[in-house]
Amino acid sequence: MDQIILEAKAVSKYFHDPVTVQVLTDINFSINRGDFVSVIGKSGCGKSTLLYILSTMDTDYTGDILIDGESMRNKREVELARVRNEKIGFVFQFHYLLNEFSVLKNVMLPGLKLGKYSEKEVEHRAYEKLKILGIESEALKKPNQVSGGQKQRVAIARALINDPLIIMGDEPTGNLDKKNSEIVFDIFKELADVYNQSLLIVTHDNEFALRTDRIIEMEDGRIL
Repeated sequence: MDQIILEAKAVSKYFHDPVTVQVLTDINFSINRGDFVSVIGKSGCGKSTLLYILSTMDTDYTGDILIDGESMRNKREVELARVRNEKIGFVFQFHYLLNEFSVLKNVMLPGLKLGKYSEKEVEHRAYEKLKILGIESEALKKPNQVSGGQKQRVAIARALINDPLIIMGDEPTGNLDKKNSEIVFDIFKELADVYNQSLLIVTHDNEFALRTDRIIEMEDGRIL
């Protein structure tokens, strides 16, 4: 029996500004452990809105989101923040690395925030993640001293630091050239195939999507 990591049940979403507009309609799907899933669709179809709801950042919706079998409805913000930090790794189009810290320290930050391991142990784990991504030699550099492609790999290492159940990506290759997009795709593929990591990636890149295990195509707030 495949373990379901993430499930959306009849999720709908309305914007009320100033008129009421329905932006998501009856979204239902689930993701199992080790699934590499992409979400595609034209701009404005609701992809990013859906990702914000799935990641617990947006709580204003109807229906339910289950992460690791647990409902996210009616949870307090402090509980949702814990779920985000412990169970979800985020990779965005822009890496959001902090230039005042080293690459290593950037990767460590969510681990230190979680407070599950000692600082020494978090540092060791951060090195391990950088090693998986082939950039451990850059560990002591500042983010502004490494290339754009390397920055995105640092961001992926940071997303992995707490061994999340699922990595969620919002256009993670949107800012990269073809070569670096390939590298990021290959990393994601390896994470799914070798480390059984679940991934849900919103992308405009159809070539990227075609090579994932499964495509969820959206149009006008619905799954086609």
